[in-house]
Amino acid sequence: MKKENIYKFLYCISIFLIIVFGIRLGLDYFHYDSHNNSAPFYVFVLERGIEFIVPSVIVFIVGKLCQKNIKSKNSEDD
Repeated sequence: MKKENIYKFLYCISIFLIIVFGIRLGLDYFHYDSHNNSAPFYVFVLERGIEFIVPSVIVFIVGKLCQKNIKSKNSEDD
């Protein structure tokens, strides 16, 4: 993979994690039963947020840093 495409790949991973968060949260919503579960639903939202959104933000930030690094190297070469 070319160095110029690494940040695009990281952006795609970030978007994929957000989509999986929505799908997984939807599945949790359909399987949630307030009578059999003592935890409120927002606990599931927090858990999935930590599981998917936090890594997505980290990957996005790394992608942004890679993009700036690549663009600064390209401008120095010109």
